[in-house]
Amino acid sequence: MPELPEVETVRLGLRPALEGRIILEAQTRRGDLRVPFPPRFTERLKGRKVERLLRRAKYILAELDSGESLVIHLGMSGRISVYAEGKRQRLGDYVYNPAPPDAGHGKHDHVVIETDAPAKIVFNDHRRFGLMTLVPTDRLDHDKLFKDIGIEPLSKEFNANHLARALEGKKTSIKAALLDQRVVAGLGNIYVSEALFLAHVSPKKLAGAVKKEQIAALVKAIKSVLKDAIAAGGSTLRDHAQATGDPGSFQHRFRVYDREGMPCRNTGTKCRGTVKRIVQGGRSTFYCPACQK
Repeated sequence: MPELPEVETVRLGLRPALEGRIILEAQTRRGDLRVPFPPRFTERLKGRKVERLLRRAKYILAELDSGESLVIHLGMSGRISVYAEGKRQRLGDYVYNPAPPDAGHGKHDHVVIETDAPAKIVFNDHRRFGLMTLVPTDRLDHDKLFKDIGIEPLSKEFNANHLARALEGKKTSIKAALLDQRVVAGLGNIYVSEALFLAHVSPKKLAGAVKKEQIAALVKAIKSVLKDAIAAGGSTLRDHAQATGDPGSFQHRFRVYDREGMPCRNTGTKCRGTVKRIVQGGRSTFYCPACQK
């Protein structure tokens, strides 16, 4: 599933085509994704101006001038592509390709939105685990999708003191605690493994037993890994692509994730350990037993 960096990368690629733009047309190719579209979904989108395009955890939020927000979740395999009208052209910091003849008409193209950028936005999801719905903007924090989501890890409020309070007394592993969206928003398997490695913290350590200095190092590592991954366009392992269609490249910079049996890359301590894979909560964890304590 796309994690925070992949979702943020898609949001950034959508901004020139959606933020501040008018939705000229909206179409759905089926009645649902993982849940049904809300009543009059396309009618409630058509003619509306997108005032802001935000991200909350792994969701993209398009605030509309109608007082509603379009909520988008990519699910396991969702992909959003932006196409320019007529010819290849630049919008903001991004260059978009013209729409091929079948854009929006593919077997798994489920939602098509056209804006006055001018641009065509196509949501494709072959597994249909994604989501699109409309929620009153002033009720977003109370909606069932968001009411239990924790702090944003790239916010100023996410600091060592906050994380220490959130972990206090927890009997789960630190890996499981960081994957809990009620503790920290948007983190997933890849970036938790990478951050724990950077902070030299064992993924098996009990969350409530992580020392104060380790928590401070972990906060710094989480922010660093996420920022680097966003700058690299996220990680493309299978389905992820940026809104321009380009893949992400952070997978080429993994320090431990998916590197089982390879030498530790912790050159700062000249570690001679080997990356190990274990299973925690049904998910693969990669770490170096020699330098993550």
